[in-house]
Amino acid sequence: MPLLVNGERVDLSRPVGDLIRAHPHLEEKAKLLRNRPAQTVEPKGLLYVQQREFAVTTPKDGSVSILGSDDATTCHIVVLRHTGSGATCLTHCDGSDTEAEVSLIMSSVKSFSNTTGYGRLEVHLVGGFNDDRQLSQKLTNQLLRAFDLQPDDVHLVTFCVTELNDREEKDIHLPIIYGIAVNVKTAEIFPATFPEKGPDEDLRSAHILTGARLTNIYDAKMEQLHIGPYFWRPFPHVDFWLEQDDKQILQNLSTSPLAEPPHFVSHIRSTLTFLKEHPFPSRSLFPDRKPRIYKKNDEGLWEQVCSDRI
Repeated sequence: MPLLVNGERVDLSRPVGDLIRAHPHLEEKAKLLRNRPAQTVEPKGLLYVQQREFAVTTPKDGSVSILGSDDATTCHIVVLRHTGSGATCLTHCDGSDTEAEVSLIMSSVKSFSNTTGYGRLEVHLVGGFNDDRQLSQKLTNQLLRAFDLQPDDVHLVTFCVTELNDREEKDIHLPIIYGIAVNVKTAEIFPATFPEKGPDEDLRSAHILTGARLTNIYDAKMEQLHIGPYFWRPFPHVDFWLEQDDKQILQNLSTSPLAEPPHFVSHIRSTLTFLKEHPFPSRSLFPDRKPRIYKKNDEGLWEQVCSDRI
């Protein structure tokens, strides 16, 4: 069944601007979201989702109450929720394989919602801006089409993407919202920043930089975060990239160099250093071929429960 807005099927043969004009409440809701100041989300009760990762849980989760992600420029953050079960998924899409990714998050949410005879699937899309290469626009269109291809009705509730998330500063286009969080228990979605992006931030980033596919990182039934096992080949020219100045890294390793947050280059350097230190993760990181497993402790922080620390 199709992607719906107010019970009407979205006409994907027409430009996205027509969708916004046909449903002015979407623009109004995007404006309200944009005008909210970003909240700083502390680690307690948080499950942070990196690019090409997703996590799904329910309001019954005793460990995780907030799902969140940020540092999205041309990327989009997607929240899919079933209103009956409360099952909620958050993912950070970059356009690498959008159709397969949407199918994956649909099935993950539905797996928690089969026993519920009521409710509907609602999707919230946030991110992107009017970038020079139109990567944001392309990803917006990919996501709309992918949801429209699903066998279930999906209701588009929040649409704060690309032109609806764009601002200009000195003739440079920038996103307004870089990150969002969703409260799994109340379903509230809000702009957010995250001082802590762990655990295993460099390891997870290395997985992305080496071409990972979308990965489920959370077992909601066990309330455990699973990282890996991840395997990659030695990163090509890693020494060359580590020798480059900040400008070269920004220009060559970002989809939108002028719009990146200030910590982008230091984050990439840290990830490249990690890749240099671990060219063969099967030996140094995952010799037993088992994931690194974390649970929330009594303070609400992630604590490793098996595998040796790096």
